[in-house]
Amino acid sequence: MAPAALEAQSQQKEETVAHNSVLSSSSVNDTTHRSKVSVIGSGNWGSVASKLIASNTFRLNSFHDEVRMWVYEETLQSGEKLTDAINRTNENVKYLPGIKLGNNVVADPDLENTVRDANMLVFVTPHQFMEGICKRLVGKIRADAEAISLVKGMEVKMEGPCMISSLISQILGISCSVLMGANIANEIAVEKFSEATVGYRQNRDVAERWVQLFYTPYFIVTAVQDVEGVELCGTLKNVVALAAGFVDGLEMGNNTKAAIMRLGLREMKAFSKLLFPSVKDSTFFESCGVADLITTCLGGRNRKVAEAYAKNGGRRSFDELEAEMLQGQKLQGVSTAREVYEVLSHRGWLELFPLFATVHEISSGLLPPSAIVEYSEKQVRSF
Repeated sequence: MAPAALEAQSQQKEETVAHNSVLSSSSVNDTTHRSKVSVIGSGNWGSVASKLIASNTFRLNSFHDEVRMWVYEETLQSGEKLTDAINRTNENVKYLPGIKLGNNVVADPDLENTVRDANMLVFVTPHQFMEGICKRLVGKIRADAEAISLVKGMEVKMEGPCMISSLISQILGISCSVLMGANIANEIAVEKFSEATVGYRQNRDVAERWVQLFYTPYFIVTAVQDVEGVELCGTLKNVVALAAGFVDGLEMGNNTKAAIMRLGLREMKAFSKLLFPSVKDSTFFESCGVADLITTCLGGRNRKVAEAYAKNGGRRSFDELEAEMLQGQKLQGVSTAREVYEVLSHRGWLELFPLFATVHEISSGLLPPSAIVEYSEKQVRSF
């Protein structure tokens, strides 16, 4: 878009709107009523999310133009700070090179400054860092803030598993929705068609605001009233993706991979409904469910690294392979598999979930990768 057109569009957003009051028909400035969005996270998916969001905040009058994106500061090989490089080039040169984020995206290494005055908080960091981030934000956010989590994973505590959306709500005292789906970030970055699912609790109006924030002609977003179901789909599919990667690394073929994916979906559904009986069967047929499982088992980073792990016969650790292959990005599947295993072990459910249990035992070195098809399948209860 030409600079003149950009200036005209920005001026249009700053124009006053008609006041529908019987007391006055004069125009008032609408700035104070606009939602301000901050993104907490700037990895591959966080950068793509910022790009999606920024395209809509610039276009829609209901949002402030600026999207502030928190960056965990790093020094690049050139000696330049990552934040400075992002703001200079309008690209995340490390985690999403070659993709313009939008001139209204501002990278900020100061977490508190990033969220200042924002009433819509988008969390998109590796799940193992979320508790620490939330604790740093206590008392630093607006009382009327709403959150949405794009984070895949869960925290396992003595009292049981805690979903990331619940962690955010408990620590910060705010409502939290979730967004999950068949979303390989690099494909969305180049605007290939994709879908996603927003999971919300009760307030449909809040859900629609999140849909409006993310929705584009190439990124179709729908909302369902099932936070736990949507979030668990996004979490558990990474465990199944490890199994799919083991199959690929051992060159077992598509039939075996399809069988693993079917078993994985069955265990995802059973585990979710054991933990949260309110989870809806229909959620597993949304983008966050079967579609996300398929795309992650075909092309995600968890599958990719698990394939390399199996090809090396388990002799190279996941930590080593992650560092070599992902250039600073983090795997979620290995830690999630461990957390799921802890829940299964604590509750006496291991025999009900042979695939989940076997994936953890392989990824932790207790079993060889070939064990993925050698376990004796137990009958999983129907839910």
